[in-house]
Amino acid sequence: MPNRLLIMISGPYRSGAATEAARAASLRAMNQAAVAIWERGHIPLIGVNAVLPIIQEAGTNRYDELMMPICLELAARCDAVLRIDGPSVGADDEMERIRAAGGAVFARIEDIPAATTN
Repeated sequence: MPNRLLIMISGPYRSGAATEAARAASLRAMNQAAVAIWERGHIPLIGVNAVLPIIQEAGTNRYDELMMPICLELAARCDAVLRIDGPSVGADDEMERIRAAGGAVFARIEDIPAATTN
């Protein structure tokens, strides 16, 4: 594996999250995973974090138009994915995009090898 991987953290955001508090908890779990990935020496990426500010500027009525198309384009550029537990069609689509491109799929942070230095 390359020294440092670009690893997308994919998990539920709106799926099963009927309230703003539930969505915030889902995002917090992905952000915590991102910290752990960074500590293993890799570059974490959360599509939701990248797209939410764009949606805020464009208008929340454009959520469906923007969220998954941008997230899937980001996924196509990743070396690997960490799939966070919980049902999510969008997270599954991100995972499949990365898998189809030959990227690694991880279900647990502990399975991600630490980056090595040359």
